[in-house]
Amino acid sequence: MELRGLGDAGLARAVTRNGWLAALAGITLIRLLAAALVPLAPDEAYYWLWSQHLQPGYYDDAPLIAVWIRAGTALLGNGPLGIRLLSPVGAACGTLLIWRAGEDLFPDRKAGLIAAIMLNATLVLNAGAVITTPDTPLLLFWTATIAAAARWHASRDDRWFLAAGAMAGLAFESKYTGVLILAAVGLWLLVTAQGRAALRRPLPWCGLALAIALFMPVVWWNAMHHWVSFAKQGGRTTHLAPEDAFANFAALVGGQIGLVTPGIFVLATIGVIAALRTRTAAASLVWLSVVVPGAVFAEHVVSGAVQPNWPAIMIPGAALAAAGVATRITRRYLLPAAALGAAMSALVYVQAIAAPLPLPVRRDPTALQLAGWRHLVAAVGEEARAQNLAIVAASDYGLVAELAHDAPPSLTIAGTGPRWQYFGRSGLRTPTRLLLVAPSYMPRPDAPNFTEVVRLASVRRLRHGAVIETYSIYEATFMPTEPSAVMRPSR
Repeated sequence: MELRGLGDAGLARAVTRNGWLAALAGITLIRLLAAALVPLAPDEAYYWLWSQHLQPGYYDDAPLIAVWIRAGTALLGNGPLGIRLLSPVGAACGTLLIWRAGEDLFPDRKAGLIAAIMLNATLVLNAGAVITTPDTPLLLFWTATIAAAARWHASRDDRWFLAAGAMAGLAFESKYTGVLILAAVGLWLLVTAQGRAALRRPLPWCGLALAIALFMPVVWWNAMHHWVSFAKQGGRTTHLAPEDAFANFAALVGGQIGLVTPGIFVLATIGVIAALRTRTAAASLVWLSVVVPGAVFAEHVVSGAVQPNWPAIMIPGAALAAAGVATRITRRYLLPAAALGAAMSALVYVQAIAAPLPLPVRRDPTALQLAGWRHLVAAVGEEARAQNLAIVAASDYGLVAELAHDAPPSLTIAGTGPRWQYFGRSGLRTPTRLLLVAPSYMPRPDAPNFTEVVRLASVRRLRHGAVIETYSIYEATFMPTEPSAVMRPSR
């Protein structure tokens, strides 16, 4: 039976579309549930601290993650789900955007649906849809920039350059590597006839100006703070270690096989190679969005290791390449590749929540990052009460953040060390008696920053009785020769 105006093929497409939308809604609900149940990682708690004091820049990176978290906590409070709320929602929005981009770049190939399935089968997206870091909004706005460029490619409406500029500016505001999507789209316009023609008109340049304008508050903040954030991120490439380049490159590739998942990694690689050999504007956009950041990360191995999460921005373009160019191979092997990725992601979710697999804690990333923090903070609070001290300090930023999030309201938490001078909170101005917590591998704190140091006890971070990390607790007098910032625990 045919619906009026919709033949059998159209009906099949509609069913496929509606079925996938229903599946995406279900996946999003699962991610929201995981976001509520998985304990906060130290980096997440640290970015939550940022959200408690919004400013145009921070010591470590671009500031948009603070606004991202603040929006969620304004709706649902300071618990894990509030902090992570926009991450599952952002992953769903990114899925719809890559879907639209695929249809605009490669019409009549179902490339958007295939690319969306590939993206959602990766472990890196499923982790980023729960664990909230700057990579989460970066991936969304990176994909949105590609989608806006793809819409221009399909419509030739130059107003889409304004949308592309806005999305690229937000990608740059999410993480400094977001600037690479501006480079990729700019090169795409230069190497294609349609792009060169567009550059003779004003709106592409207006889009670039909009991207720069959105980023200018970060530039202003850095100018007011000795360019510290730019120097920290740019300083990663100042030390050359070519003797480690091969090992760093091997670790980079191995990490991507795991995070992208093996089947999707192979399909994505085949897709990018095929796109490089295809002389069309659509193929050029997707391979440039992969090769530009890829070249930067490949160069970085000469100066140090590339963190496994950094290349996540390469996945949308690679998925589009596999879906739109290497279509026959991708369709043939999509189901088993996606099933493997989904199974790996589900296993990580379950391990992060309940830890059913008896892995050694040193080989279990979910234990190293997520487990035992609340028990540790409770033990520190008990020691503070026993010593009748109202201030607990630490220099490790992750420990400071976990303390600030979970400590009882009776305690004041202080971060000590150089990074905290750039955090716009008042510090300890006079010599202050306090409880000091530090990982046991760190040396005993000493003058001039601390005096009258007395080691009181040690506490351990545990998962199912296995020791993850041991921390030393000291009673000490903090001397305001070192920067500090004072935080209150979450209410």
